[in-house]
Amino acid sequence: MYKQNYTAVTEFLLIGLSHYPGLQIFLYVLCLMMYLVILLGNSILIIISILDPHLHTPMYFYLGNLSFLDICYTSSSIPQMLVNFMSERKSISFTGCALQMVISLGLGCTECVLLAVMAFDRYVAICNPLRYTIIMNKGLCIHMATWTWVLGFLYSLLLTLLAMTRLFCDNIIDHLTCEILALLKLICGDISLNVFIMTVGNFVFLFIHLLLIFFSYIFILSSILRINSSEGRKKAFSTCSAHLTVVILFYGSALFMYMKPQSKDMKTSDELIGLSYGIVTPMLNPIIYSLRNKEVKLGVEKVLTRKLYLMKI
Repeated sequence: MYKQNYTAVTEFLLIGLSHYPGLQIFLYVLCLMMYLVILLGNSILIIISILDPHLHTPMYFYLGNLSFLDICYTSSSIPQMLVNFMSERKSISFTGCALQMVISLGLGCTECVLLAVMAFDRYVAICNPLRYTIIMNKGLCIHMATWTWVLGFLYSLLLTLLAMTRLFCDNIIDHLTCEILALLKLICGDISLNVFIMTVGNFVFLFIHLLLIFFSYIFILSSILRINSSEGRKKAFSTCSAHLTVVILFYGSALFMYMKPQSKDMKTSDELIGLSYGIVTPMLNPIIYSLRNKEVKLGVEKVLTRKLYLMKI
């Protein structure tokens, strides 16, 4: 039997982790610090990739997209989360919830596609270096980047419309944000269409693109092993290691969130994994790319040196 006592919803209550009142201040400070690191780290990567001519390559063009995406993704949820940590009534308006869902879900799907595009870029650079600039020309890079955003938001808009136009039996979301899986549990009636579209979307955005990344790295590894010099192999692998680390972090948490069997009640572990998926991974992305990439370090040094020189003048 489906639930039938629906409620006219004008706002939602976000009660994720609220059963730990002693942790609210700690979570506020922790999330605030991580958010500031996300804004600072990703902004630096974007600025460096724009100001340093040596970084005007497809790899850093996509890295700039990833950094901008991470800033937007976290900004769609963390400010509201911080307000709720310090509030007695942890609420969000119906419209605000819909906007948060379409933005965060759209950006999450966009990142799935973008990481696959970045893997293809590395595949061409290592497996076909002589034709790299011809294949990964400016027009193709812009088209591929544009379609990653378009596909992600079209799918997100569809899921959000299907969910938010339904009748709700309750307005209490057992999560820190307006997360699609938590919201579906509040819908009165049959949600089989929502579940079907989500399943298809998970297969396309998660599994298909993860397979593309996997096969790209099979070819990349094969090409690297054929390089004669150990220094050449090390240099080739270093250009991929940062991207591979980000892929493991992002897809690991995403697969746990969206592919595991769903229980009726949200567990604390699920909320913590969701927090990791939404905050920790975007925070680590610029750190990983900075620590593992000499070109980024040199770019930072050049920009800082130039700025100090201009200040002296």
